[in-house]
Amino acid sequence: MPLKALALNATLKSSSGEPSSTDRMLALIGEAMRKQDVETETIRLADHNILPGVASDEGPGDAWPDIRKMILDADILVFGTPIWLGQPSSVAKRALERMDAFLEETDDQGRMVSCGRVAAVAVVGNEDGAHHVSAELYQALNDVGFTISANAVAYWVGEAMGSTNFVDLKQVPETVTTAVDMLARNTVHLAKLLKQNHYPGKAE
Repeated sequence: MPLKALALNATLKSSSGEPSSTDRMLALIGEAMRKQDVETETIRLADHNILPGVASDEGPGDAWPDIRKMILDADILVFGTPIWLGQPSSVAKRALERMDAFLEETDDQGRMVSCGRVAAVAVVGNEDGAHHVSAELYQALNDVGFTISANAVAYWVGEAMGSTNFVDLKQVPETVTTAVDMLARNTVHLAKLLKQNHYPGKAE
């Protein structure tokens, strides 16, 4: 069976708004993964009513349970965020907070429900801070059970105080394309290995 990848787009914009630079970056990663026979799908989180909290279901009207199921049905999670005030978006933080529930949700061998899945990160913005933002996401995703491959980030940041966004570029820089291809190769490779040989559970 082919691997499945789910991308979470944590832009602050809904799909009915302006074009999203995060969406463009995730599209590049999705294209690179499809070349390796990975099924890909993207969810724009701002389109959904994700309630605040740290449980897997926060009650009536909460869109998170369905998104959670899609995350756990995938082999790969690609987490994309813009940089705002030098940090991941508030939408990204809300999704990470909801994944905090994975810490207490384990299988009969003590492994988190997310264990064995591989995560990668995409970051876009008009200021420096891509390394800081990817570090925050790496740590959070690893805390809740995801595995991070080598070179598992692709990012673009524009000139400080500038007005050009990634989505506005006429041509994608070669450095970005190289990073996207490396992210896709390494992430898919690791996901295949973990699918064949899961992490060990607790000793009986």
